[in-house]
Amino acid sequence: MIRKVITVEDWAEIRRLHRSEQMPIKAIARHMGISRNTVKRALAAQDPPKYQRRTQGSIVDPFEPQIRDLLRKVPTMPATVIAERIGWQRSMTVLKDRVRQLRPFYLPQDPASRTTYQPGELAQCDLWFPNTDIPLGAGQAERPPVLVMVSGYSRWILARMLPSRQAGDLTAGMWALLSELGRTPRTLVWDNEPAVGSWRGGKPRLAQEFAALKGSLGVAVYQCLPKDPETKGMVERANGYLETSFEPGRTYTGPDDFNTQLAAWLERANNRMHSTLRCRPTERFATDLEQMVALPDRVPSAVGWWRTSRLPRDHYVRLDTCDYSVHPTAVGRQVLVHADLERVRVTCGGELVADHPRCWASHQTLTDPEHARAARRMRGQARSAREPELVPEPVEQRDLGSYDRLLGVEGVA
Repeated sequence: MIRKVITVEDWAEIRRLHRSEQMPIKAIARHMGISRNTVKRALAAQDPPKYQRRTQGSIVDPFEPQIRDLLRKVPTMPATVIAERIGWQRSMTVLKDRVRQLRPFYLPQDPASRTTYQPGELAQCDLWFPNTDIPLGAGQAERPPVLVMVSGYSRWILARMLPSRQAGDLTAGMWALLSELGRTPRTLVWDNEPAVGSWRGGKPRLAQEFAALKGSLGVAVYQCLPKDPETKGMVERANGYLETSFEPGRTYTGPDDFNTQLAAWLERANNRMHSTLRCRPTERFATDLEQMVALPDRVPSAVGWWRTSRLPRDHYVRLDTCDYSVHPTAVGRQVLVHADLERVRVTCGGELVADHPRCWASHQTLTDPEHARAARRMRGQARSAREPELVPEPVEQRDLGSYDRLLGVEGVA
């Protein structure tokens, strides 16, 4: 019996015998048990044969002209209303499938734009709060904010835990991340974090500290509209990535340990295959970095905490919620307090009068032993100056016999 239908294997074998073995069509037909016309069709076909089932039609086919007419008038008409208008009495699933196929032909075309970023163009910034309490010392454990920054072109992620979400720590945190990066993107995108800025009268208003940082870096700071998280969707997804891939199962001894573990994890995260880019952030990082803006040669004065005050007699200054001792020689004089993420330094007349590690716990008092010793010494000197030394006056020595005479016992043996 001569076969008329051949498989893909038969088609491949026919072409092999004819092209490689130079076998004539008649010999191939005899060898494979198929007709010569079948061999000719196989040799003429450049693509392998495909099985196609003959369409059986659908119960919706007779109603399609009515459906098209209704959609032509009202493209958004629901399938349930169409079913009522055409008198449909069968399964709604079949009708909805046909309406779903036909509706795009009558709706106005509205293609979505795909957001793309140029190298060095921008980075999105946000605060992420871990779900695990971090030991801060003094028996305290809280969940400090983590500053997250994502570059738009390369999707390079930078992150670091901060002591607080106040402007001084945010500017210090941004400088630390940009210093790690080596350059700065031309635009920094932020939401309406209170320390960054807000919208007033329909216009964005940067906080004074961030306006100063913007000018020092020479870049733009873009404030998103209120309640518009989609504007910074990259960093929002990075926050979710941290929450699901970095945090589970980890424990920390303190903020330094948290940042150490986070830095090690980011090295692997920035080398992963990115689902949107279909490449690794490390493969785009060099091009991205090349188009960014160079950082200033020195740390801008807008970075970190800066306070000027007159040092009181108790020779302590307050930063955030903690008190730090200052050398008592600066009492009554103007002092400049500057703090970053690691240190709190106090200067007076250009001279360093205090240098403390930054305390992450709340409402603590940090005293330098040298400051305490100097204060005790100076208090003693001041007390001596206020109380002059007293010289005792001579006291008259009375004859003891006078008491015998007064008592009338003189001469009594």
